[in-house]
Amino acid sequence: MGIDGFGDRCQLMQKQEINAAIESVSMLYNELKAPFVNRDEEAKVLVMALITQEHALLLGEPGTAKSALARRLATLIKARFFKYLLTRYTEPSELLGPLDIRALKEGEYRRIVKGKLPEAEIAFLDEIFNANSAVLNSLLSIMQERIVYDGYSEIKTNLWTIIAASNNVPEEQELQALYDRFLFRHRVEPLPPEHWDPLLKAAWDIERAGYEAPKPLMDLETIRRINEVVLTGVDVFTIKDKLIKIYMILEDKGFHITDRRKGKILKAIAAHALLEGRNYATEQDLIVLKYTVPRDPEDFAKINTILMEELKTKDRILRELNAISSNLNSTMEMIDKVASFDPRLIDYYRSLKSTRAKVQSLVEGIDDPEIIKIASEIMEKIDYLIDKVMSKLNV
Repeated sequence: MGIDGFGDRCQLMQKQEINAAIESVSMLYNELKAPFVNRDEEAKVLVMALITQEHALLLGEPGTAKSALARRLATLIKARFFKYLLTRYTEPSELLGPLDIRALKEGEYRRIVKGKLPEAEIAFLDEIFNANSAVLNSLLSIMQERIVYDGYSEIKTNLWTIIAASNNVPEEQELQALYDRFLFRHRVEPLPPEHWDPLLKAAWDIERAGYEAPKPLMDLETIRRINEVVLTGVDVFTIKDKLIKIYMILEDKGFHITDRRKGKILKAIAAHALLEGRNYATEQDLIVLKYTVPRDPEDFAKINTILMEELKTKDRILRELNAISSNLNSTMEMIDKVASFDPRLIDYYRSLKSTRAKVQSLVEGIDDPEIIKIASEIMEKIDYLIDKVMSKLNV
């Protein structure tokens, strides 16, 4: 199973522990997205960032539930939460805490960190790229090492994950290092018109009754155990060859992925597999590349299009199966109109056999119950039509 000793490592991780992690992640994801209208994808990105101990950047206009999702996530895991809106005038002390004057008088350089970023486990930093260089330098060391180098001292932080928000992708060179620290990047779009009705109902309920704080589901220690499962209990090398192929396709199309990011993407793949209820990766899990590869605003749509063409994603398979089912309905009408022994029946027979092979190829290696059910129904329809053709041919 897999390579590089995955089988040996997996033996050390009890099946019960893996199943518990899968159940916990599913419960957390469902509860996080529950009160939000059509924010399932955003919830998935945040859960994946959390269980990989990575950082997530949400790009989009204000008023799209970014901070509400972050706060709800922190509440659900009983994590200490810190939220701040950054500007170019933000001082390091606003994030890290003021200097302890009493300690300074005694010759000790120390900050009062109570209620500040170093104490937080989940942080939401709004308009992060507006920060000045002093704040940016502190954030870089926090994101990479979970340490603040402050004067002659080091402040160890409790930070697990930063969730940041911005209206735009940074273009300035000095911001690129910070931007690169976000493994997950997701573009949050305003809700389309078909979701406005439930949005208005939900918004009105909030205006009248306010937000209802969720009950915590687990603690950060549980998240640490899930993180261990992500790293040692999920076989990501089942899709290694396909991943390398996709990397090559993306490079050929001008989307460069650094070596460091190529490796970190494996964590995202493992997290997605766990969210899908598996301890092994499949081709469908490579969809996380749409959250981990894009850099410029236009990249998001382009990369998503490439992945939809190259991967056996659920959306793509369902779309193709629905098209096949629709074509079969037309074929059935034509077969009904054709007389017995008509030469066209041979063509229909060959076409149906080819369609059957295509359906089998589409669902090969897929364990999604919805896809399997639809494919089975289509196969039954194909077999019925083949029998009908054979009957008209008197075979």
